[in-house]
Amino acid sequence: MLERYKTVRLQASAEIVIKKSRFIGYAKPVESEEEAALFIHEIKQLHKQATHNCSAYIVGERDQFQKASDDGEPSGTAGKPILEVIKHKGLKNVAVVVTRYFGGIMLGAGGLVRAYTDGAVAGIEAADEIVNVLHREVFVDVDYTWYGKLENVLHGKGTRVGGTDFTDRVTVRCLPEAPEADAFMTWITDLTQGQAIITEGENVYYIEGE
Repeated sequence: MLERYKTVRLQASAEIVIKKSRFIGYAKPVESEEEAALFIHEIKQLHKQATHNCSAYIVGERDQFQKASDDGEPSGTAGKPILEVIKHKGLKNVAVVVTRYFGGIMLGAGGLVRAYTDGAVAGIEAADEIVNVLHREVFVDVDYTWYGKLENVLHGKGTRVGGTDFTDRVTVRCLPEAPEADAFMTWITDLTQGQAIITEGENVYYIEGE
């Protein structure tokens, strides 16, 4: 799993008008080619009367799944520019559709490239670019006598905490960044003089800065 990658937060859209043609840019985070294809299909169904629904996506840790569609526009004037926007922004696991309602004025090849580029940018900006950072769950189980100190040092260290369970003991769900997890567990062991019961959980992504 990637330690961090850029994507978009949510599905969103934005509209621009160029020489009376409406261009509606949609962007959505996706986890697979199937999810990307379904999203593109849904937008096409939503805009059945549109002149074109052009699209592109990049999926996979190594960007190994990529596809672009001109959907009837001249070859290379729509899908490729949309794909290039995704690449230029360094985004992963993103699908983008730019819907066009023709306004009666021809744009020419260069004009189409610019229009679909701008439509893709508008959709991505509406969807909010974020950075996902890989964290590892580390469950720290301590006696109540250690809880106050543990809470204070975690806060001071700036460690993300995903919740606390109070039973006969206290279990804190800590979320250090994945590359730091082993050192974090060693640090907790030293801090509690070996009295903490430490259990590793799953790797999970969280948005940087939140």
